[in-house]
Amino acid sequence: MKLKKDDRIVVIAGKDKGAKGKIEKMFPRLGKVLIPGINVYKKFVKSQGEGKPGGIVDIAKPLPVANVVLLCPKCGQKTRIGYRISKEGKNRICKKCQAVV
Repeated sequence: MKLKKDDRIVVIAGKDKGAKGKIEKMFPRLGKVLIPGINVYKKFVKSQGEGKPGGIVDIAKPLPVANVVLLCPKCGQKTRIGYRISKEGKNRICKKCQAVV
């Protein structure tokens, strides 16, 4: 998985196509990412007593990694991620402007 936590992304498929956000949590085994405010669904919660009332709660569900793409911090465009190996180590780069991400 080439994306990392706190990367800025754009949704390229699904009901939230075009929405931008920041990755909050990764699920590498499932191949999904959680972005707050995107892919939000309603959940009906039953009351659990006096202290916990029921109601309708908004829940953000994870999106498949294939439905999101990275926003380059330098050029601001949707881009794929490449790698450049140097003496310092392996760096992720923007495929469009060649800047280190």
